[in-house]
Amino acid sequence: MRMVALIVAVVLAGPGWTQEMPKPGPEHKLLKKLEGTWDSTMKFGGKESKGKVTYKMDLGGMWLTGSLESELFGSKFSGKSLESYHPAKGKYVSVWVDSMSTAPVIMEGTYDKEKKTMKMAGEGPGMDGKPTRYRSVTRMPDADTLEMTMWIGDGKEPAFTVTYKRRK
Repeated sequence: MRMVALIVAVVLAGPGWTQEMPKPGPEHKLLKKLEGTWDSTMKFGGKESKGKVTYKMDLGGMWLTGSLESELFGSKFSGKSLESYHPAKGKYVSVWVDSMSTAPVIMEGTYDKEKKTMKMAGEGPGMDGKPTRYRSVTRMPDADTLEMTMWIGDGKEPAFTVTYKRRK
Protein backbone atom coordinates (compact mmCIF):
# COMPACT_ATOMS: atom_id res chain seq x y z
CA MET A 1 0.00 0.00 0.00
CA ARG A 2 2.79 2.44 0.83
CA MET A 3 4.37 1.78 -2.55
CA VAL A 4 1.14 2.68 -4.36
CA ALA A 5 0.91 5.93 -2.39
CA LEU A 6 4.54 6.76 -3.25
CA ILE A 7 3.98 6.11 -6.96
CA VAL A 8 0.82 8.25 -6.96
CA ALA A 9 2.68 11.08 -5.18
CA VAL A 10 5.51 10.98 -7.74
CA VAL A 11 3.08 10.94 -10.69
CA LEU A 12 1.02 13.79 -9.26
CA ALA A 13 4.17 15.85 -8.64
CA GLY A 14 4.73 15.68 -12.40
CA PRO A 15 6.59 18.75 -13.69
CA GLY A 16 7.24 19.91 -10.13
CA TRP A 17 9.65 17.01 -9.63
CA THR A 18 13.04 18.69 -9.79
CA GLN A 19 15.37 16.14 -8.26
CA GLU A 20 17.48 14.38 -10.88
CA MET A 21 17.06 10.62 -10.98
CA PRO A 22 20.06 8.73 -9.58
CA LYS A 23 22.43 7.08 -12.03
CA PRO A 24 24.75 4.11 -11.58
CA GLY A 25 28.16 5.13 -10.23
CA PRO A 26 31.59 3.48 -10.20
CA GLU A 27 30.50 1.14 -7.40
CA HIS A 28 27.78 -0.26 -9.67
CA LYS A 29 30.47 -1.06 -12.28
CA LEU A 30 32.00 -3.45 -9.76
CA LEU A 31 28.64 -5.22 -9.43
CA LYS A 32 28.15 -5.22 -13.22
CA LYS A 33 31.35 -7.29 -13.56
CA LEU A 34 29.43 -10.15 -11.92
CA GLU A 35 26.82 -10.39 -14.70
CA GLY A 36 26.58 -13.85 -16.21
CA THR A 37 26.04 -17.46 -15.21
CA TRP A 38 28.13 -19.06 -12.50
CA ASP A 39 28.45 -22.62 -11.19
CA SER A 40 28.39 -22.72 -7.39
CA THR A 41 29.75 -25.24 -4.90
CA MET A 42 28.55 -24.80 -1.34
CA LYS A 43 30.38 -26.64 1.47
CA PHE A 44 28.89 -27.06 4.94
CA GLY A 45 29.17 -29.65 7.69
CA GLY A 46 31.29 -31.98 5.57
CA LYS A 47 28.70 -31.92 2.77
CA GLU A 48 28.61 -30.29 -0.64
CA SER A 49 25.83 -28.80 -2.76
CA LYS A 50 26.20 -27.76 -6.40
CA GLY A 51 24.11 -25.12 -8.13
CA LYS A 52 23.82 -22.42 -10.75
CA VAL A 53 23.60 -18.66 -10.17
CA THR A 54 22.65 -16.07 -12.78
CA TYR A 55 23.46 -12.39 -12.16
CA LYS A 56 22.10 -9.45 -14.15
CA MET A 57 22.14 -5.66 -13.67
CA ASP A 58 18.53 -4.50 -13.49
CA LEU A 59 16.34 -1.57 -12.49
CA GLY A 60 18.18 1.02 -14.56
CA GLY A 61 21.59 -0.47 -13.78
CA MET A 62 21.15 0.31 -10.09
CA TRP A 63 20.70 -3.25 -8.76
CA LEU A 64 22.47 -6.54 -9.40
CA THR A 65 19.80 -9.26 -9.30
CA GLY A 66 20.78 -12.85 -8.64
CA SER A 67 18.92 -16.11 -9.04
CA LEU A 68 20.20 -19.37 -7.52
CA GLU A 69 18.99 -22.88 -8.32
CA SER A 70 20.52 -25.83 -6.44
CA GLU A 71 19.83 -28.77 -4.18
CA LEU A 72 20.15 -28.65 -0.42
CA PHE A 73 19.48 -31.45 2.07
CA GLY A 74 18.10 -33.56 -0.79
CA SER A 75 15.51 -30.97 -1.85
CA LYS A 76 15.35 -28.29 -4.51
CA PHE A 77 16.65 -24.99 -3.12
CA SER A 78 16.31 -21.57 -4.74
CA GLY A 79 17.25 -18.07 -3.73
CA LYS A 80 17.13 -14.48 -5.00
CA SER A 81 19.45 -11.60 -4.25
CA LEU A 82 19.43 -7.85 -4.76
CA GLU A 83 22.68 -5.92 -4.40
CA SER A 84 23.49 -2.26 -4.87
CA TYR A 85 25.50 0.64 -3.51
CA HIS A 86 23.97 3.12 -1.05
CA PRO A 87 25.80 6.43 -1.62
CA ALA A 88 24.45 8.13 1.51
CA LYS A 89 25.80 5.30 3.69
CA GLY A 90 28.91 4.79 1.58
CA LYS A 91 28.22 1.04 1.70
CA TYR A 92 27.11 -1.82 -0.49
CA VAL A 93 23.73 -3.27 0.47
CA SER A 94 22.35 -6.76 -0.03
CA VAL A 95 19.00 -8.51 0.38
CA TRP A 96 18.77 -12.31 0.21
CA VAL A 97 15.59 -14.43 0.22
CA ASP A 98 15.26 -18.14 -0.37
CA SER A 99 12.94 -21.12 -0.40
CA MET A 100 13.75 -22.09 3.21
CA SER A 101 12.60 -18.89 4.93
CA THR A 102 9.91 -16.22 4.83
CA ALA A 103 12.23 -13.50 6.15
CA PRO A 104 15.13 -11.81 4.31
CA VAL A 105 18.78 -11.58 5.24
CA ILE A 106 19.72 -7.88 4.96
CA MET A 107 23.39 -6.92 5.01
CA GLU A 108 25.65 -3.98 4.25
CA GLY A 109 29.38 -3.53 3.95
CA THR A 110 32.43 -2.29 2.12
CA TYR A 111 34.74 -3.35 -0.69
CA ASP A 112 38.52 -3.30 -0.34
CA LYS A 113 40.01 -2.77 -3.84
CA GLU A 114 43.53 -3.76 -2.77
CA LYS A 115 42.40 -7.09 -1.31
CA LYS A 116 39.56 -7.57 -3.84
CA THR A 117 37.34 -8.41 -0.87
CA MET A 118 33.77 -7.49 0.07
CA LYS A 119 32.93 -7.62 3.80
CA MET A 120 29.24 -7.55 4.76
CA ALA A 121 27.32 -7.80 8.04
CA GLY A 122 23.64 -7.77 8.89
CA GLU A 123 20.70 -9.68 10.22
CA GLY A 124 18.30 -12.38 9.14
CA PRO A 125 16.52 -15.48 10.40
CA GLY A 126 18.61 -18.08 12.20
CA MET A 127 18.09 -21.82 11.95
CA ASP A 128 15.50 -21.49 14.73
CA GLY A 129 13.65 -18.73 12.81
CA LYS A 130 14.67 -16.03 15.31
CA PRO A 131 16.66 -12.97 14.17
CA THR A 132 20.41 -13.52 14.22
CA ARG A 133 23.58 -11.87 12.95
CA TYR A 134 25.19 -12.72 9.63
CA ARG A 135 28.68 -11.86 8.45
CA SER A 136 30.30 -12.65 5.11
CA VAL A 137 33.62 -12.17 3.38
CA THR A 138 33.74 -12.55 -0.40
CA ARG A 139 37.11 -12.65 -2.15
CA MET A 140 37.35 -12.02 -5.89
CA PRO A 141 40.77 -13.48 -6.82
CA ASP A 142 40.07 -13.12 -10.54
CA ALA A 143 37.27 -12.10 -12.94
CA ASP A 144 35.89 -15.65 -13.06
CA THR A 145 36.06 -16.74 -9.39
CA LEU A 146 34.26 -15.69 -6.20
CA GLU A 147 34.95 -17.25 -2.80
CA MET A 148 32.34 -16.44 -0.15
CA THR A 149 32.55 -17.41 3.53
CA MET A 150 29.50 -16.94 5.80
CA TRP A 151 29.28 -16.86 9.59
CA ILE A 152 25.89 -17.08 11.32
CA GLY A 153 25.23 -15.92 14.86
CA ASP A 154 28.26 -15.83 17.15
CA GLY A 155 29.97 -18.72 15.36
CA LYS A 156 33.77 -18.59 15.33
CA GLU A 157 33.89 -21.09 12.47
CA PRO A 158 32.17 -20.43 9.12
CA ALA A 159 28.67 -21.88 8.74
CA PHE A 160 29.42 -22.50 5.06
CA THR A 161 31.56 -21.49 2.11
CA VAL A 162 30.56 -21.08 -1.52
CA THR A 163 32.89 -21.01 -4.51
CA TYR A 164 31.51 -19.54 -7.74
CA LYS A 165 33.11 -20.19 -11.15
CA ARG A 166 31.92 -18.21 -14.15
CA ARG A 167 30.63 -20.32 -17.04
CA LYS A 168 32.49 -19.64 -20.28
